[in-house]
Amino acid sequence: MLSNLSIKNYALIDFLNVSFSDGFTIITGETGAGKSILLGGLSLVLGKRADLSALRDKDKKCIIEAEFEIKKYKLKSFFKGNDLDYEDTTIVRREILPSGKSRAFINDTPITLDILSQLGNQLIDVHSQHQTLQLGDIDYQMKVIDALADNTSTLHNYSEKLEHYKNTSKELGQLVDFQNNADKEYEYNSFLLKELEEASLKVGMQQELEKQYEQLNNVEAITEQLSISGQLMNGEQIGILSMLSELKQASNKLSEFGSQYSDLNERIQSVFIELNDIAGEIYSLQEQTEANPQLLEELSGKLQLLFNLQKKHSALDIAELLKVKEELTESVGATENIESNIDRLQEELLESEKDLKTVAETLTKRRLSVLSNLKQQLEDSLALLGMPSAEFQIEMHLSSEFKSNGCDNLTFLFSANKGSGFGELKKVASGGELSRIMLTIKAILAKYDHLPTMMFDEIDTGVSGEISNKMGDIMAAMSKNMQVFSITHLPQVASKGNEHFKVYKTEEGKTTNTKMKKLSQDERVVELAEMLGGADLSDSAIAHARQLLN
Repeated sequence: MLSNLSIKNYALIDFLNVSFSDGFTIITGETGAGKSILLGGLSLVLGKRADLSALRDKDKKCIIEAEFEIKKYKLKSFFKGNDLDYEDTTIVRREILPSGKSRAFINDTPITLDILSQLGNQLIDVHSQHQTLQLGDIDYQMKVIDALADNTSTLHNYSEKLEHYKNTSKELGQLVDFQNNADKEYEYNSFLLKELEEASLKVGMQQELEKQYEQLNNVEAITEQLSISGQLMNGEQIGILSMLSELKQASNKLSEFGSQYSDLNERIQSVFIELNDIAGEIYSLQEQTEANPQLLEELSGKLQLLFNLQKKHSALDIAELLKVKEELTESVGATENIESNIDRLQEELLESEKDLKTVAETLTKRRLSVLSNLKQQLEDSLALLGMPSAEFQIEMHLSSEFKSNGCDNLTFLFSANKGSGFGELKKVASGGELSRIMLTIKAILAKYDHLPTMMFDEIDTGVSGEISNKMGDIMAAMSKNMQVFSITHLPQVASKGNEHFKVYKTEEGKTTNTKMKKLSQDERVVELAEMLGGADLSDSAIAHARQLLN
């Protein structure tokens, strides 16, 4: 329930803070006093979009804050699903900045307007004459029937099975489409895969091939430099090893004359050993290095193949070619297994369809069981509201398709007068009749479903005093199980409330302010008397007002 509403810097409201209790709350006020402004402010915390025209002072931000008691609303899963802190007393705040930006908060956690709207729909149902058009909506009519049939859990089960059915059907369709083009793609992909497999790709192989190719392609230059190196090492007269051998002999003799010569000799001996080993390595390389035109041509061919494959597949290196090979392997494998996958999905789809039909049949059976009860309740209630000849034709027929709420086609027809033909509600019912039908439906729903706070905005416009008295009784009865607000111009309805608030305007200097106050018992008498007879209060109007309240 809505326990408190605070509005700051909105339209004609400078600041307003009001607390509400449960039960039936009446809001009255002269035309233009600002009742619609109050509703407009409330709609902002329920998720309606805002604009700068809502700001009273364009240099200050507008803040609207509503406090709700939600312990009975079963909203913990909603809060958890949207990563919000749950509180039995939840505060929703909306801010509109002078820049035009809007911010929304639930228990001080910033949220999107979409989340705010989702929560708002579960907190307050604001209903006016303009919203009676939803009565003609088949989905809304079906929701009424499902509420009476207690189909909530069955509908949830149906939705889950419908989603699985659609996903399976989509996957099967995609696989069948793939199969239609599979033969051509399979042959081409198999050819590409075979090319890559025959290349025996390995990470690093291209660098190794390029290294071998470079050496074979420059074998003459390598042989020449190795020969020069060998001669420098082993020349008889000027060879490095020959000269170093003489140096070794001299240093060996010097080593006898002290440790410094001994250390020098060890270093020269080490150098001789290292250079002698290098000379052996040069000789070995000379023996191994030879021209091999056949191998050179083979290496050139392999490198050209790699280059061609990289160009064909737009790959930068072997690693990317291996990735292409992996993808082709999966594609070819999928094509080879496509028949078995299609068979599997077809069986799965048939089983899913069977399960879906079973749940849909349960929905249909439960709906059919409440149609006569709904028809009777509607006609009985409308008779009390001055429509004794009102009749409904409510029928259901099976559909061949799986719709979002089952397999039922609904026919919901209405006739207001005897002898009149049946037709769609929105075509044959007047505005006043639609208001009474909507009130009746909401009252019936309140018996079967825990509805949020209900706010009726002048739903009683255009009806007579006696009928408005009955409408007030219905709203008062509803308020025993839920919080109900009624914005009304009719004293017969206003007298039924547990609490009565008046919206009024004041002029302070050059500004006009909309304000709201809770009326005492004596003030209610005066307000009802003015609603009955105007500003000039007569004794009869006062007496009538007291009689209504009593």
